[in-house]
Amino acid sequence: MLEVFEMTDLGVMTYFLGMEVKQLQQGIFISQCVFASKILKKFCMTNCKSVSTPVVQGEKLSRNEYEEKVDEKEYRSLVGCLLYLTATRPDIMYGVSLLSRFMNCCTVVHFKEAKRILRYIKGTLSHGVLFKKEKEVKLAGYSDSDWAGSVDDMKSTSGYFFTLGSSVFSWSSKKQQTVAQSTAEAEYIAAAAAVNQAIWLRKLLFDLNEYQSEVTEIMVDNQ
Repeated sequence: MLEVFEMTDLGVMTYFLGMEVKQLQQGIFISQCVFASKILKKFCMTNCKSVSTPVVQGEKLSRNEYEEKVDEKEYRSLVGCLLYLTATRPDIMYGVSLLSRFMNCCTVVHFKEAKRILRYIKGTLSHGVLFKKEKEVKLAGYSDSDWAGSVDDMKSTSGYFFTLGSSVFSWSSKKQQTVAQSTAEAEYIAAAAAVNQAIWLRKLLFDLNEYQSEVTEIMVDNQ
């Protein structure tokens, strides 16, 4: 590239847009440990006790008008920081996506759940994504959904992630636009979203000279 373009070689990348890049023998590790520490410090959670999960199992949040309100500016700032952290932390994607639905009606309950994610981050500061060198670069997808997870409008949530050889590199957690009338329909909508993403990723990989000659499998949660 130096022969074609006028540019300066700054050496091996170690830090970029808040992301730490470690190039190790076993692969490339990307994390946001420093940024996560700054979030904990900003919201006075540096000395908090850690928890093992970002969201309580079976937890459902709603737009409860009777709950005590909290400062919207502070809540939006916290959720915004967490959203940026999901660039290397797919494990908090669902919880952060859930909290982002209550930006304009945040209550003490929502803020408490946001702080739970901070407590989870406290115990997992070193987490990130490791990309190992693999002989075969094969695209694979995983899809899942809940059913009527949203208490306010009875809509379900779709989730998917894709691996390419060794690690996760594309993920999403998003509320569905329509109301599913069964678990099968909710799973189908989630699978359809995953397939759309797979088609786009296959085209992108083709442009990067990583043509996927075989079909791309989508693993779905199906009984």
